[in-house]
This record gives sequence, C-alpha cells and structure tokens, in this order.
Amino acid sequence: MVRRAPLFAALDDEAGQALLAEMNSSRLERGDILFHEGDPGDTLYVIGEGKVKLGRTSADGRENLIAILGPGEMFGELSLFDPGPRTMTATAVAETQLMGLGNDSLTALLTGRPEVAKALLAALATRLRRTNEHLADLVFTDVPGRVAKALLDLANRFGRAVEDGVMVSHDLTQEELAQLVGASRETVNKALADFATRGWLRLEARAVLLLDVDRLKRRAR
Repeated sequence: MVRRAPLFAALDDEAGQALLAEMNSSRLERGDILFHEGDPGDTLYVIGEGKVKLGRTSADGRENLIAILGPGEMFGELSLFDPGPRTMTATAVAETQLMGLGNDSLTALLTGRPEVAKALLAALATRLRRTNEHLADLVFTDVPGRVAKALLDLANRFGRAVEDGVMVSHDLTQEELAQLVGASRETVNKALADFATRGWLRLEARAVLLLDVDRLKRRAR
C-alpha cells in the first residue's frame, strides 16, 4: 500500500525498495495525535493501513476536518516546499500504520530524481483541487447535498461492494462526519435519517451501507 503513494510513482522497484529502507515505521491507535497544528514540520508520512484525519481548531474550540486519508495516501509534504509549522492536526481515526521520511532524505531524493518532484507536485495539485471543491460546496451546496457528496467520496476511497450495495467503513463518529461536511451534528443526522427513510442507505456503527448510489449522486449535484 505504501508503494501506491505518489512518492513512489516515478521509481522502479530497486529505487522504491531503497527509499522504503530509509523510511521509519510507526503505529497509532485510534485517537492518537501524530502532530498538532503549529508543530514544526520535518517529515512526510505515507499511510500503510488505517485512516488519518487532518483538521484545524478555531480559537473557540470548534473543529473542522479538512480531509480523511487512507492507505496509499500521504501527507506532510507541504513542509518540504514551504518550511514552517504544521498547518493542521493529524489524528488517527483507526488503528494506523505509517511510514515517515525526513525532509533531508526527501530533499536528497528530489535532487537526483526530478520526476519524483513532479509526482509530488501533482499530488499537491490534486489536494488543492479537492480543497477548492470543498470550499465551493460550502458556499453553493446545501447540507444534505454535502452529506451525499461526502458519503460518495468516502465510498469511492474506502467502500467495498457487498450483496446489498456498497459498504463504507469510514470509522468516523457522527460528530466527525459533521465536521467533515462543515455543519452541525444535528443537521447532518437529520439528512442521514432522511436518506435512510428514503431507502438510499442504512446506517451502521462508524459505517454506512449505500443502497442507492444513483439517488445519492443526483442529490449531491
């Protein structure tokens, strides 16, 4: 799963194994914080298994989730291109295994392999595009539409086909799902209950079974 990360996209097997040998492995339990917003940033991380949420906290304690990342995805690369404090807090939302690469090792890799830098920049551009879409949704899309879109995004990345539909084990609490959507828990719960009543989905413990993906897609537009 680590080899699926954009960091390895431009490397052959030998170079990829050499890079893996330079990376440090760590394991987090659900709720463990890898780093806080404002901490010094000097390491890029790739998720081998599990999930990590990236979020920010306002001065009054409110939390907003920027992204939920899973196996094969990476984060922390911004510190390489823009050294400075971490812009978000990274927290495990499931038992998670990570591989970390220090900035010194990463800089040496990029110096000799510009194609890796290109792959990293493409990954940053993809994340920026996703962030822009999220901001547009907050302005132009109502809460039920944002909920439907978030569920479809989670299904695309973490879902698996089952007999009745698509099972999405997102590992998020109701509060975390609301933070991801950018709405109150009560409003998000109301939207989920409405979708369940319509037969579009069935709620499970930190998971959801999508029964009618087409209807959810139409609602997300």
